[in-house]
Amino acid sequence: MAVEVCVKAAVGAPDVLGDCPFSQRVLLTLEEKKVPYKKHLINVSDKPKWFLEVNPEGKVPVINFGDKWIPDSDVIVGIIEEKYPNPSLIAPPEFASVGSKIFPTFVSFLKSKDSSDGTEQALLDELKALEEHLKAHGPYVNGENICSVDMSLAPKLYHLEVALGHFKKWSVPESLSHVRNYMKLLFERESFQKTKAEEKYVIAGWAPKV
Repeated sequence: MAVEVCVKAAVGAPDVLGDCPFSQRVLLTLEEKKVPYKKHLINVSDKPKWFLEVNPEGKVPVINFGDKWIPDSDVIVGIIEEKYPNPSLIAPPEFASVGSKIFPTFVSFLKSKDSSDGTEQALLDELKALEEHLKAHGPYVNGENICSVDMSLAPKLYHLEVALGHFKKWSVPESLSHVRNYMKLLFERESFQKTKAEEKYVIAGWAPKV
């Protein structure tokens, strides 16, 4: 029985993969482990009845390995790792929180209307911390091989690049060369190309929040 996974459909295009970074994280993990899966695209503004029956909270992503639907991307990627241990995507415990504050600081800066409120600097500080980590341990978070932390960061960094580029004409400074190279390596991976939302759907997803 193939693994089934429910992920967000694009805003205004229910037959196209949507812009949820947590959904992409799960798809990336399945792709990197070469696990066959069936994908259900969920229109989050008009959720199908069957989906709400099996998943009353209505959140995506959810996954089914054959017996029940399981929510929460953190839980899901942990179970994928247990069931499909090769190739291992386990990150060393000391690297588990690398880059973990980038997404919330990105969201704060994206929503900010005041250029002097410190949100840009907060994001730069987090990106500089990632730069120092990659300088010491790169090219990925755990060296030459990708790990679960990369699977989590890749969609978030993609949202950062697309949304800040569009809404604020902002990009990661060239001085952060390891971060820029890291993003390039991640975005060029076949798994990423197969699971990313088109830029226009990322923009459409953020537009009501900005």
